Amino acid sequence: MDNLTFRHGILLVEGLKVTPQSSQPVFIVLLLAYVFAVVSNIGLIVLISTEKNLHDPMHFLFCNLPVNDIIGTTVIMPRLLQDILKEASERYISYVECVIQAYFVHVFTSACHYVLMIMAFDRYVAICNPLRYTAIMTNKMVIKLSAFAWGLAFLLVTIMIGLSVRLSHCRYKIENPFCDNASLFKLSCENVIINNIFGIIYTVIALSLSAVSIFITYVKIVAVCITSKNKALNSKAIKTCSTHLAVYLIMFISGAVFIFLHRFPEYADSRKLASIMFHIVPPGLNPLVYGLQTKEIRQKIVKLWCRKNRIL
Repeated sequence: MDNLTFRHGILLVEGLKVTPQSSQPVFIVLLLAYVFAVVSNIGLIVLISTEKNLHDPMHFLFCNLPVNDIIGTTVIMPRLLQDILKEASERYISYVECVIQAYFVHVFTSACHYVLMIMAFDRYVAICNPLRYTAIMTNKMVIKLSAFAWGLAFLLVTIMIGLSVRLSHCRYKIENPFCDNASLFKLSCENVIINNIFGIIYTVIALSLSAVSIFITYVKIVAVCITSKNKALNSKAIKTCSTHLAVYLIMFISGAVFIFLHRFPEYADSRKLASIMFHIVPPGLNPLVYGLQTKEIRQKIVKLWCRKNRIL
């Protein structure tokens, strides 16, 4: 198979290690998690798109999050589910498919940070400059912020994956449940120091930009709440910011566990499982957090549910 692999650019993916006895239960659990994440995120996009009173900057910016969550789950889950039902020696993927999968895996991880960053900016303007909110957060500004988040993600990922694609490959096994940038450049026997350096730069930019900007934003919001005697404003700030912060912490902790386990080779299997969970847990929890915590969305969901029960 080695000669065929090199000649045709076919790779062998390790996939998720499960015993034959547990493959079907694991398949069902992951399938249900995937369906729930996709359906709930699509539901939120449809709800915001169709309900006119949700047509405001906050909810339009929020739509970037479910779109990214759908990308994050769909880029790995269908193939992962397919591979679970296959023998480990039959989990093949073409090199081109692997590159595409790795590309969107990293677009998802990058966009997570940048989308939450622009959402934090929206909350900052709404709470710290409420009188100027409509003047600042125009449709044009929403488009600019969204374009910045996605544009930065695509730019950095394009450079990173491009550095890996330029390398020749002398190996054919992806020692990971799915393809990512590290899996791609580990196929090569060439010097990959440039890839490692840019990978560190990419990670630092994504983490520091979001963490620092969100931290500064919340410090300013807290300062406004402390000095303000407006209880209604403070209550609204706490509700909206706690929702945003919960989503950020879910994403940050899921990613941090994955990165932390990278440092310990003896926990390789746990790291691989954590990498899969990063594509399942945040996309599955984000709709729940926003659906339950955001008053406008919660009211619409309750209203639609009541209307449906009345019809039935």
